[in-house]
Amino acid sequence: MKKKLIIILGPTAVGKTDAAIKLATDLKTDIISADSRQFYKEMSIGTAKPTETQLATVKHYFINNLSINDDYSCGDFEREVIDKLTLLFEKNDSVVMVGGSGLFLKAVCEGIDEMPPEDKELRAKLNLQFQTEGLSNLLLQLKNLDPDYFNQIDHHNSQRIIRALEVCISTQKPYSSFRTGKIIKRDFEIIKIGLMLDRALLYKRINERVDIMLENGLENEAKFLYPYKNINALQTVGYQEFFDYFDDKITKEKAIDSIKQNTRRFAKRQMTWFNKDKEIHWMHPEDAEQIFNYGNS
Repeated sequence: MKKKLIIILGPTAVGKTDAAIKLATDLKTDIISADSRQFYKEMSIGTAKPTETQLATVKHYFINNLSINDDYSCGDFEREVIDKLTLLFEKNDSVVMVGGSGLFLKAVCEGIDEMPPEDKELRAKLNLQFQTEGLSNLLLQLKNLDPDYFNQIDHHNSQRIIRALEVCISTQKPYSSFRTGKIIKRDFEIIKIGLMLDRALLYKRINERVDIMLENGLENEAKFLYPYKNINALQTVGYQEFFDYFDDKITKEKAIDSIKQNTRRFAKRQMTWFNKDKEIHWMHPEDAEQIFNYGNS
């Protein structure tokens, strides 16, 4: 019998953490996090990490395992997760993975193309350009250097735009030339369970989650991280808006409204990504029995 990786995925605030913990508890197994911002130990409130109680309920991996100053790529994540799965499958028939970072999930499921190493100095310059000029000029540069990728990329995703430009400029080759699309066949079964709610309800939960983050001290967390605002890990909804407030670019009220709006937009982009994957079986986040039966089938 093949070992199984059961993936719980979906948009932000849909209820992935609770569903994954319930499933892992029922299966008596561990959880691998595939949320690319929960890796960083300095970012807790704004990334909606599981609580200490939740982390104590089920063993989690890839949460608080990095510092924002660490270099870490999607390829690094792929290699480390495959190594971890090899160990976990020695004692478990199934392992649960949970997250909403589509590219990181894809890397584990299918492998990822080898990309040139990061150019920290160039990345810092591009991040500064983004901070001072916005995305429009970066998009224009990308259109000139790699029109193929420009036509594919989400024009609101600053991190991917900056990474693509970094590769184009540092290698003098289009970013798209490194994207082979070759799929690696894993030696374990992969089951993908997507969680979804009615859009109005999801957006209500997003707004409520932001309010809870604010009550829990998101502004102070952002203030602590402000000196590092140009680091790639912090090009993230929930922090960037407060950085603009601290820079007197917007009011605090506008920052809060923007966090809610940008989080809703982020959820929409997540669903656009996931809807392309026909292997995902969609369910209601609170239907624990259906999730267990499908994951354990």
